[in-house]
Amino acid sequence: MRPMLFASLFAISIGGCAIADDFETTPSSKSVTDTMDALVAAVEGAGATVFARVDHTAGAQSVGLDMTEAQLLIFGNPALGTPVMQEDPRAGLVLPLRVLVYADRGGQTQVLYEEVDEMVDEFDVDDDMEALQKIEGALERLTAAAVAQ
Repeated sequence: MRPMLFASLFAISIGGCAIADDFETTPSSKSVTDTMDALVAAVEGAGATVFARVDHTAGAQSVGLDMTEAQLLIFGNPALGTPVMQEDPRAGLVLPLRVLVYADRGGQTQVLYEEVDEMVDEFDVDDDMEALQKIEGALERLTAAAVAQ
């Protein structure tokens, strides 16, 4: 039992390192709420649709648990996402897009999203497709707007 537990923990720790490389993280000098408000404004200002804003902290508090501030924004633009899902409908598992704004262990607000090429890596989607490049550019611009002063 003990060797199996060690092997599992080792595999998880290696996987965690690989996973960290698949994400873009940008610090924000603003609070989680203010950063998320700025992200929502940037997304709506770009003509994309906000599908949901999930307050993970409020969810935890609703069941008597505490956690650091964390909010998830789910949003998209059918003009960009649809061509990707036309290539492989399974891409709908990762679309619409998700950006997490959270306070790290030191209290610093962070904006986190998965890199687009990694997001669709397991699907039959051409990595060079124009829609993916536009999605990546949009994520970069929108998250930069969220952290801007």
